[in-house]
Amino acid sequence: MSQVEESIEVAVPVRTAYDQWTQFETFPEFMDGVQRIEQRTETLTHWVTKIDGVEREFDAEITEQIPDERVAWTTVDGQAKQAGVVTFHRLDDERTKVMLQLHYEPEGMAEKAGDKLGFVKRQVTGDLGRFKEFIERRDGVETGAWRGQV
Repeated sequence: MSQVEESIEVAVPVRTAYDQWTQFETFPEFMDGVQRIEQRTETLTHWVTKIDGVEREFDAEITEQIPDERVAWTTVDGQAKQAGVVTFHRLDDERTKVMLQLHYEPEGMAEKAGDKLGFVKRQVTGDLGRFKEFIERRDGVETGAWRGQV
């Protein structure tokens, strides 16, 4: 299994950053390659991705969710094997550090080569940068929130 760890500082309060991250169906607006996410239950999401022409569908289960602190998940069904956690760290009243840790299993020669060349790390870095732009241009107002705990 491979692993990526990346973080970014966003100029919004921790609650705003966390609340926006719980709006999984908005991920295609800032995550390249994510075509659609359906929130099927409070803890189950269905993902459709297309990266470098390869389309995948899979389900991911939220395994832990603590408001303003963390969201953890693992895939449970489909064409991708991964697990991860995103944590939110209050820097001050208006700034938050968002840290993403992703563990994934590259499949096939192309994915294994891409993994060795740092493709997933660059993808995660870009997605976090687009998340920063997305939430900051909204003037600190999230599109919604789910404050439940798992």
